[in-house]
Amino acid sequence: MNALVTGGGGFLGGAIVRRLAARGDEAASFSRSWHPALEALGVEQSLGDVADAVAVDAAVAGRDIVFHVAAKAGVWGPYVEYHRANVVGTQNVLSACRKHSVRRLVFTSSPSVVFNGRDMEGVDESIPYPDHYEAAYAKTKAEAERLVLAANDSKLATVALRPHLIWGPGDNQLTPRILERGRAGKLRRIGRTNKRIDATYIDNAADAHIHAADRLAPGSPVAGKAYFIANGEPIPLWDLVNGILAACGVPPVTRTIPVWLAYTAGWLMETAYTMLRRRDEPPMTRFVARELTTAHWFNLTAARRDLGYEPEVSSEEGLKRLSKALAPTRGIA
Repeated sequence: MNALVTGGGGFLGGAIVRRLAARGDEAASFSRSWHPALEALGVEQSLGDVADAVAVDAAVAGRDIVFHVAAKAGVWGPYVEYHRANVVGTQNVLSACRKHSVRRLVFTSSPSVVFNGRDMEGVDESIPYPDHYEAAYAKTKAEAERLVLAANDSKLATVALRPHLIWGPGDNQLTPRILERGRAGKLRRIGRTNKRIDATYIDNAADAHIHAADRLAPGSPVAGKAYFIANGEPIPLWDLVNGILAACGVPPVTRTIPVWLAYTAGWLMETAYTMLRRRDEPPMTRFVARELTTAHWFNLTAARRDLGYEPEVSSEEGLKRLSKALAPTRGIA
C-alpha cells in the first residue's frame, strides 16, 4: 500500500511506519518536526500541522490509505487547543481524503471516548458515548471519532481503533510520566482497591492498525466501525505501574490516599490552575482521579473476529523488553 501516517514520528505512528516499511509498503510521514530515525529508514517526510488544511492536503495527495494517528494527548490544557488538533485536524484529513479519492482511512481513537466515570469491565463496542466529559482530550477525540465513522461510505472506508494506554520502549507519554513521578516520590495509590485494567503494548497496537488496514475497504465488514484494542489480559493497575517502575529500578508505590481526597484535590487544582492561567499540568485532576480508581478492560471479540487481531506480546514479555530498553538509564550495559 502507499500509506501516509499522520504523526508518523510519534510513538505509535513511528511503530506503524516501521511495520509498513518492514513488509515493503510505501510509507510516508506527516508531522510537525523532522525525525532522523525515519530518514534512516528512507521514509518520505512532510512537515506541517494537522490543523493546517493546505499542509494536510499536500501530504495526502497521491496516497491510497491514511493512518490518522496525530493528536493532542494529555489531561490538561485549553479546550481550544485540543479541538484544533483533534477535531479540526480530523476534518482536514477527511476533506483531503475526499479530494484525492483516498479509499481507506484508519483512525486512532481511544477508549476514553466512552468513559463515563464508572467501571468498564468487559464492555464491548455497544457501550454508548457519555453525556459528559471531564477532560478536553476525551471530548474532542469522541467528536473526531464520530466524524470519522459518519464519513464511511461507498467511496471512503473508515475504521476507528481504540487502543488503551499504549506503553513500551520509546514511549514518550505514559512511561516517562510514571518514572518521573516515581523517582520524585510523588506517586500515590488512590484508595485501597486495585482495579484491573487492560493496557496495550506498543507492538500489539501497531499490529492492530496494520490488520485493520488490510481488511478495510468500502463495504467491508470492518468499515464504519470502532474497535477496542488491548493486550487481552486485565491486570491490577498498580501491578502494571510497579512493573514499569521496577523496569527502571525505581521502588514500588506503597503510600495511599483516600479516593475522596484525590478527587477533591483534582477539582481544587483544576480551579486554581484555571484562575492562574497556568499551562503546566496539575499534579491531580478529576479525570485522572477517576481513571486511577475505576476498572478499564474490554471485550476484544470484535477485534479478534473482524480484524484478525491477536496480541502477540504479553504484559510480562513487554516489561522484560522495557527493562532491557531502559537498562542504559540504570547504568547497565
